[in-house]
Amino acid sequence: MSTNYKCFSHRDCEFYPCHRNADPDHFNCLFCYCPLYFLGRECGGEYRLLDNGVKDCSDCLFPHRPENYDAVVQKLQQKIFKPFDKK
Repeated sequence: MSTNYKCFSHRDCEFYPCHRNADPDHFNCLFCYCPLYFLGRECGGEYRLLDNGVKDCSDCLFPHRPENYDAVVQKLQQKIFKPFDKK
């Protein structure tokens, strides 16, 4: 089975790649807006908190690394979908 659904690069985007330290040849745009942002300190990525308390993820490449697709989905399953399990 193909795994092409796990990664794509939108090279025509005017912001591509949107992180200054990103490797454009290994950059996944699937999670353009990080679905883990709302998890705060439990997101698993590299972030820093600004003086005003805002989470700055501009140096984080965790969701943009193609090999991390499964880890992102797993974390979403644990934090979002698990609480709704009826077990």
